[in-house]
Amino acid sequence: MKTIDSNSPPKQLAYFLRHRLRPALTLAVALLGTFFLGCSGGDTKQQKAQAAAPRAVSVAVAKVQQQDVPVYLSGLGSVTAFNTANIKSRVDGQIVQVNFKEGQNVKQGELLIVIDPRPFQVQLEQMQAQLFKDQAMLRDAKLNLDRYTTLIPSGSISQQQVDTQKATVDQLDGQVRTDQAQIDNAKLQIVYCHITAPFTGRVGLRQVDPGNIVHASDTTPMLILTQLQPIAVIFTLPEDQLQTVSKHMKNSTLQVDAYSRDDQTKLATGKLQTIDNQIDQTTGTAKLKAVFDNADSQLWPNQFVNANLLLETRKNSTVLPTAAILRGPQGTFVYALKADKTVEARTVAISLTQGNITTITSGLNPGDLVVTDGQDKLQTGSKVEPRNNGPGTTPSGRNGSGAPASGNPTSGTPASGTPAS
Repeated sequence: MKTIDSNSPPKQLAYFLRHRLRPALTLAVALLGTFFLGCSGGDTKQQKAQAAAPRAVSVAVAKVQQQDVPVYLSGLGSVTAFNTANIKSRVDGQIVQVNFKEGQNVKQGELLIVIDPRPFQVQLEQMQAQLFKDQAMLRDAKLNLDRYTTLIPSGSISQQQVDTQKATVDQLDGQVRTDQAQIDNAKLQIVYCHITAPFTGRVGLRQVDPGNIVHASDTTPMLILTQLQPIAVIFTLPEDQLQTVSKHMKNSTLQVDAYSRDDQTKLATGKLQTIDNQIDQTTGTAKLKAVFDNADSQLWPNQFVNANLLLETRKNSTVLPTAAILRGPQGTFVYALKADKTVEARTVAISLTQGNITTITSGLNPGDLVVTDGQDKLQTGSKVEPRNNGPGTTPSGRNGSGAPASGNPTSGTPASGTPAS
């Protein structure tokens, strides 16, 4: 048997690695694993604790304001011209002049069209000549009547001859008057040849050109003249609102704003003139007429507009965005933001809802903050993270786009919801 020397250097190194270093490495690995395991367990507990804590809900808030609130009634209307004239010829003849351009604004009495007046001028001269002839015959008949009258006392002429001469004078006098009437008629026809504007307005598209022959019996007008300044708007309101409108009309002249069909652009401001004398039974509405100066020609005949009648302005009202209003079993309420960034449900009494704002009489004070978005995630005591980008309010009572406020001026329809305890 061969003996191994364990004291040789190579053997000593192998013995050290096997019996000394390996246990130390194993112990170090175990300690590191225990350390990391302990750290991992601590993080999990912390995460669980954070998850168990209530999270703040991100909500939009707006401030309750105190301001003047206008009360409007809205109705669909149509623009109507004060005066519209379908200008036709009253004589037969050829057009020799057209003194206007399409779309031109003309004044009352301004010459528009000239029809050839020469045929009527010739008739006038003929009538004047006939008048001159008949006047000469009348003078001679009157002289003879005077002679016959002076001869009656002497018996040289009979009474019958005198009466006959007097009748001749009367006949000639009648003929002279007829001639004068014919002259006046001929002059009138010449006037009709010169067509003038009956009122100040705007000329539409012309239907005839110089050289055309027109007749008094033509059905197609030569042009249409429309008065644009001032102009009227006829709009409708439910019959239930007529008493309120009539009551306010007695106190002052009511303002009416005309908006475009999309309800975004204000076109003109006018005054309410009158209420129609009957109600349409098929629709349950009545017509109202408003007058507008229309100085900038924003309103055109037959244009559809949204008419907004200003009834009154409620001074120093407490208002908030309509989006903040909810409805529950106890009535209408809002979520109000407290100083510790929690919310509480507050019951409010609504007096007016119009467009994007609501007027209240109790429940909130100016300066309070209310939630306008995210209410479905809230209950009393909920922690919130407010952001100031909720719907705002404007003193005019209109939405941010400038459209007129719409809705019932006496009551509102809040959003739905239930206050959580």
